[in-house]
Amino acid sequence: MASTTHKIYHVHGCDSRQALEDYFSDKPEMVFEEDSLIFPIENLAKTFTIGHIKGDVLIDLSFGSFVHQLYAACECFKHIIVLKVSDRCIMELKRWLDTRTGAFNWGHAAKLHGEIQGNSKQSQDHESKVRFGVQHVMKFDLEKENMTDPIVLPPADCIISAWLLNAICKDQDDFMRFIRKFSKLLKTGGHLIFIGCLDMTYYMVGNNKLHSFKYDEDFARKALVREGFVIDSCVTKKASRVSDHIDYKGVIFIVAHKEK
Repeated sequence: MASTTHKIYHVHGCDSRQALEDYFSDKPEMVFEEDSLIFPIENLAKTFTIGHIKGDVLIDLSFGSFVHQLYAACECFKHIIVLKVSDRCIMELKRWLDTRTGAFNWGHAAKLHGEIQGNSKQSQDHESKVRFGVQHVMKFDLEKENMTDPIVLPPADCIISAWLLNAICKDQDDFMRFIRKFSKLLKTGGHLIFIGCLDMTYYMVGNNKLHSFKYDEDFARKALVREGFVIDSCVTKKASRVSDHIDYKGVIFIVAHKEK
C-alpha cells in the first residue's frame, strides 16, 4: 500500500486512547514496552540527571497523549507547556491531568521511572509532580508561522518532541520545515530532545493504517545540524519486536542544543 493511501495523523485524526492502548499500555498483548516505554524513560532519566538541562520553560511537542516523557523533565523545569495537534489528544491528556474517572492509567510507566531512579515506591509522587508541572495544554496549528497564534509563548529552555515528526511529515522538506518551526520556540543555547522511530513507513491504531515519514539516523543528525543545532548525544537501538502493527526498524534518542 502506498503511503499516499494511509491516513495522516493531523489531517484525518487518530484515536488517541487506542494509540495509548496499542503502544504504551501495560496490557499483556502490548509488546512494544522495551522501545516505547523503557528506552525513552531510561534515556530521559540519564539526560536530566546530568543536570545541565534545566530552566524555567519546557515545551512538549509529542505524538498522542502520553506523559511518560515528562517524568524526568518535571524535576528540572518550573513550567511545562504541552502542545497538541487535536482536540481529541487534549481531552485525553486533560482527563489524566485532572484525575478524572476513566483516565488512562500511567502507573506502570511511573513505576518504571521510579525503578530507574531507584525509588519505585514513590510512583504516585512522580505522577503528582507531572500534574503540578504541566501549566498549559494548548492546541497548535502546524501551518501557521506562529503555531500557537494568537498566543506568543515564552522562549523555551528545552523542547521534547517524541514521535511527532514521524507522524506529521510527508517528506524530507517537511521534516526540515518543522524542525525550523520548533527551533523558533527555543532559546539560543536551549536543548531539543528528539525521540523517533527509524525506517518506519506506517503504524496501526486500531484498524486504521497511518502514514509515517521514513528516515534514518544519518538524515536526522544532518537535518538538525543544518537547522542550527549541535548534537550533544545520540542513542539508537534496534526494534525489539517485528509486528504487522508497525514496521519500524529501530528507535532514536537525540539531545541537541540550539547554536543559532
